Amino acid sequence: MRQLQGMDASFVAMESRNSPMHIGSILIYNPATAPGGFVRFKDILSFFESRMQLSRTVRQRLVRVPFDLDYPYWIEDPDFDLEYHVRHVALPKPGDWRQLCIQAARIFARPLDLDRPPWEFTVVEGLDNVPGVAKGSFAMVTKVHHAAIDGMSGIDLMEAMHTLRADEPPPDKPDNWKPEKVPSPVELLGKSYLHAVTNPWKQIEVAAKAAPGLAKAIKGLAVKDFAVSSDLVAPKTRFNRVISPHRVVEGRSFKLDDIKTIRALAPGAKVNDVFLAIVGGALRKYLLSKQDLPKKTLTAMAPISVRAAGEKGDMGNQVAAMIAPLGTHIADPAERLQFVHSQTTNSKAMTEALGARNMTEISKVSPALFMALGAQLYTRLGLANRTMAPPFSTVVTNVPGPPVPIYSSGARLESMMGLLCLTDGMGVGHVVQSYCDEATVSFTACRELMPDPEFYVQCIEDSFAELLAAAKALDAKPAAKAAAKPAAAKPKSKTPAKRKTASRKAKKP
Repeated sequence: MRQLQGMDASFVAMESRNSPMHIGSILIYNPATAPGGFVRFKDILSFFESRMQLSRTVRQRLVRVPFDLDYPYWIEDPDFDLEYHVRHVALPKPGDWRQLCIQAARIFARPLDLDRPPWEFTVVEGLDNVPGVAKGSFAMVTKVHHAAIDGMSGIDLMEAMHTLRADEPPPDKPDNWKPEKVPSPVELLGKSYLHAVTNPWKQIEVAAKAAPGLAKAIKGLAVKDFAVSSDLVAPKTRFNRVISPHRVVEGRSFKLDDIKTIRALAPGAKVNDVFLAIVGGALRKYLLSKQDLPKKTLTAMAPISVRAAGEKGDMGNQVAAMIAPLGTHIADPAERLQFVHSQTTNSKAMTEALGARNMTEISKVSPALFMALGAQLYTRLGLANRTMAPPFSTVVTNVPGPPVPIYSSGARLESMMGLLCLTDGMGVGHVVQSYCDEATVSFTACRELMPDPEFYVQCIEDSFAELLAAAKALDAKPAAKAAAKPAAAKPKSKTPAKRKTASRKAKKP
C-alpha cells in the first residue's frame, strides 16, 4: 500500500462529473503486420494479459481516507478484471475521421470508476473512410487517471503495452503479482493521524530545501537574469469559464522536418517554441472570428517533467509548471515565434532559479483536507465565472513518443493523438505528441465553449502553414541573392554589360 503525493491527490480532489481527471490518447493501428493480417479482440485481451507485470499502474486501485482527512492510497486491486478495463465498439458507416473523434469525445467524457484501477482502453473498429488509414485498421481510445501518471510515466505505460517487433514473444519472467486486502476506515484514519503529526516537520524540511531556490530567484531578478512581466498574466477569454461534462476532440499531424524548418525564423528557438507559436496563431484566428480576442497575449501552462532516471517506472506525477506567453496579440507569424522564444527563455530561467523540483516537493506537503475542500468550493461556487484573471489561458503539454515504430498485438502503431483533462476555468487544452517522423497537435475542449472543433482545427492548420511559408520564404532569400550575380563583361566592348536580375519569388509551401 502506497500513499499518493500532493499533486496526485489534487487530481483526485478535483474529480467531478463535469471534470473527470483522466488523460489519454487516440491510437491507430494497422494489423497488416500481425499474424494473418488481422487482430481479433480476444488477441488484444491475451496480449495485454501477458504483459500486466510490466506496468505498476494497471492493477492498482485507489482507496480514499474517510472525510478526505489525508491523501488516498494505492493498493493492488483484489477484484481486478481485465475485461472490464478493455472494451470494444465499432463506428457506424461510413466510419470517417469525424465519427472517430465524436466517439472518442463521448468515451473520454465519461468519468472512470475510482473503485477499480483507474484506466480504460476502448478498441474501436470500422475505420473504413479515414484518409491515410489502411482498410481493416482499428483505433484504441485510452483513458488513465492523472493521479496515476504524468506524460513521462504515461510513456512507460505505453512501452508496457507495446513491443518493438511485431512478433516479439511475451515476457519469460513469472508474474508474481499479489492482490491486497482493502484497508478498513479505522486503519486509514489511524494512518492519517500519524501523517498529521509528522507533516509539519516535512513542511519545515521542504521549506528549508526551497529557501536557496527562492534566494537564487530574488538574485536573478535583481541582476536581470529574467524579468517578471505583465505578459505572464493571462487575460480572460471564453474558455476560462465553468465547463460542461461534454467534450470535443480533434487534431492534425505535421512532419517533424517542417517543424525544424520553422525554427529558423527565430535563432535558438526550440521545437516546443514552434508548437507554442502554432497554438498561439490558432487561438488568435479562432478568437478573432468570434470578435473575442484580448489585446494582451494569452498564456499557456507548459508542464515540465522533473522525473529522475531512477523514477522512470514510478506512478504519479513528477512535473513542475512554466507559464509561456503565446503571442496571440501579434499578427505576423515570424514575429510571434520570436516573441514566444524570448518569453519561454525568460520563463525557463525563472523556473530554474526557483528549482522545478522544489515546486513539486512543496505540493507534497499541502494539507489534504484543505486541498479537497478548496477544489470542491471552487467547483460548487462557480468561481471560474467570477474571477477576473485565470492563472493561464490554456495548457500546451509536449509528450515525446517513441522515435521508432512500435506494435501492439502484432499491429503496427500508425499514429497517436493525445487527450487532456479539463477543469473549470480551462475549457481547452492541447497535447503535442511526437511519434517517428511526425508530431500531432491535438486539443480537448468543452463542447459548450467550443461548439465548432472543425473550425478550430482548421485554425491550427492555417497557423502552421503561415509559419512554414514564412520559413521557406526566409530560406529562399539567400538563394535569390546568390543567383543575382553580374554577367561577365564582353571583351573590347565600350558599353558596360547589363546585369541580370534574379527572381526573388519565395517558394510555395
